[in-house]
Amino acid sequence: MTVARKPTVVVVSGLSGAGKSTALRALEDLGFFCTDNLPTVLAPQAVALCEHGGMTRVALGIDVRVRAFLGEFGNVIAMLENAGQRDVQVIFLDASDESLLRRFSETRRPHPLNADGGAPGSREGTIAVLDGVTLERERLAPLRARATHIIDTTRLSVHELRRTIIQAFGPASGGAPRMVTRMVSFGFKYGTPMDADLVLDVRFLDNPYFVPELKNLPGTDPAVITYVLSLPETKELLVRTRELLAFVMPKYEREGKSYLTIAIGCTGGRHRSVVLADVLAKSLEPVSGQPITVVHRDVLRHEEARAPVESRTDPSESATPPERASVSMIERVGVAQRVPQTAYGPADKRGPR
Repeated sequence: MTVARKPTVVVVSGLSGAGKSTALRALEDLGFFCTDNLPTVLAPQAVALCEHGGMTRVALGIDVRVRAFLGEFGNVIAMLENAGQRDVQVIFLDASDESLLRRFSETRRPHPLNADGGAPGSREGTIAVLDGVTLERERLAPLRARATHIIDTTRLSVHELRRTIIQAFGPASGGAPRMVTRMVSFGFKYGTPMDADLVLDVRFLDNPYFVPELKNLPGTDPAVITYVLSLPETKELLVRTRELLAFVMPKYEREGKSYLTIAIGCTGGRHRSVVLADVLAKSLEPVSGQPITVVHRDVLRHEEARAPVESRTDPSESATPPERASVSMIERVGVAQRVPQTAYGPADKRGPR
């Protein structure tokens, strides 16, 4: 029996310039419904509305400008948890003062406390960036103490931060859908699949097309399967390819990849690629953790090419009636003859008009 997972709410906060927008984008790629700087009083209602609409994974971006949230942090978290019916996680993004100053200098963006202008009568609108970082760190200290995930981004690149978020909330944590894997067989003569992430060329294997009794059989036929799998090179290829894919597939999923398409091609996409796609998909399902979809793109193209072309003309209309035979011949001869021209156009007995 499958146990239903509780709705998940992730609160993303931290120092300005520490990577909150990057973290929200990574969560959005994982299927979270993300909203930034939502007024605190609306947060519980917004989460409830999302759940009513079927969105059970919500991420809320909160920064120092939402002061009401900072003052009522404990009460807001309790409302979001809804008596334990939701799983609430708090991410706090931190960084050193030097790295934050460098990032603000590179982006040329004002600090939120400067851009906000501060409270009426205060001097927050004129503070320096370093003073703003210090003040922000003081205000967010209670939130940092209650965080479930503290991530120091001082030495992290954008890609490393994204990888960290995916490791914490992605498929590896059991909190996101697994990567969908497709195995596609195709023929190089018809072009490589445009959505292929990995392409394997198996045209070096002996071709069943040149075996008379196998030529017109598809790669799903037992006789073709036996022939292809009995080749020594096929056996070694399957072992080495499975080792490679078993190594890289979890790495792709760890990086947050939602779809993986593995294309296997032979000349016509009818024999060798079909056999290997089926065998590899079946052997890699334990690695994927779920069924792998197999698509044989070109296996039926040979049969379509051999199918007779139906006439688009009514047979009764194609035959020339006997009484029209001579006229048709005269008309064809007349068209073939060149009509003499005059200064006034085709020669006739009327002359100039």
